[in-house]
Amino acid sequence: KMAGSSPPWTGSAYLFLQSTCKTIALPSLYESSQKKPCVFKALKLALADSTGSVNGVDMLKVHCSHPHLIVQLRFCRQENCRRFLRSYREGALQKSLQSHLQLSLATTMVPLEVELKAGSEHLDKMLKDEDRCLECIYKEKPDRLPDEEITELEECLKSLMLHQSTNNNVAGKDCSALKSPSQPYPPQGSSLPTQLTFIFQGQQFDNRTITPDDHQKFAKSVSKKWKQVGRSLQRSCRALRDPAIDTVALEYEREGLYEQAYQMLLRFIQSEGKRATIARLVTALEENGLVSLAEELLGLHSSEECS
Repeated sequence: KMAGSSPPWTGSAYLFLQSTCKTIALPSLYESSQKKPCVFKALKLALADSTGSVNGVDMLKVHCSHPHLIVQLRFCRQENCRRFLRSYREGALQKSLQSHLQLSLATTMVPLEVELKAGSEHLDKMLKDEDRCLECIYKEKPDRLPDEEITELEECLKSLMLHQSTNNNVAGKDCSALKSPSQPYPPQGSSLPTQLTFIFQGQQFDNRTITPDDHQKFAKSVSKKWKQVGRSLQRSCRALRDPAIDTVALEYEREGLYEQAYQMLLRFIQSEGKRATIARLVTALEENGLVSLAEELLGLHSSEECS
C-alpha cells in the first residue's frame, strides 16, 4: 500500500473509564500507592487483549479526573489500531478490563462505562465508520513520550510477573493477579470423582487427580501446543474461558513455553480441585495429537523413550 520510505503510522486517543459502582472510584484506586500497580496491570493486560500483542498500544499517561480515569494511548501501527477499535466497538475491551480489574484488585465485578476520544472528536458516535475513526486518531499525533510514572509501573509489572513465576506458592503482594490456594493439588487418596476409571488404548486406568509430577512433565513436554490443550480443557473449565489462555501467554511470555504451560495447567488444577483428573488431561492431549505425552503421564513408557 504505502512505500517503505513513508513515515510510520502513529496516532493518539484518550480512553475514558468510569466505574458505575458507587463504592469503586477508579481515580482514587489509581492514586493509592498500593492499588496503582494493580489498576495499571489490569489496563496493560486488557489493552494487550484488544490488539493481540503486549506492544500493540502504548500508554503514555494516566490522568485522574474524578470520576474518570483517562488513559492517553499511542498507536504505532494502523493494523493494531484497527484491532483495538474492533475490540472496543464489540465491547470486548470493556469486558476484558472488567475481568482484569476484578482479578488484580481481588474484588467483585467492576462495572465500567467507557468513552473514546481523539482530540475534540467523540469516536463512540462514529464507531461503525472504522476508517473515519482511524483518520481522527492518525490526526492526533502523540505529544509526549511515556510518562516517568508509566515507565516505573512497567518495571514494577515485569518484576511482579517474575516474582509470581519463580514463587507460585507465595501469595503476591497487593497486586497479585490470582489468590493461589495453599494446596493447589487435591490429596490423591480422598474421594475420587464419580468416574473412577477410564480407558486409554484399550487399557483401564485409575482416574486419579493430576499430581505435581504430572504437572511438571506436561509443562516440560507439551511445548507450543499448550494453548491448544488449554482450549480443549476450556470447554469444561470456566477458569480457562477466553481471554484466560491469551492472558497467561502474555503474562509469562518472557519466561517461555514451560512457564506458560505450567501456569495454564495450574489454573485448571486450582479451579477444578478434585475434578482436575488425569482422564480430562489425557483426553485433551489425545485431541491435539499428543499421544506420546499422554502415554508418559500414564507410565506406559519412560521420558527417555519419548525423546
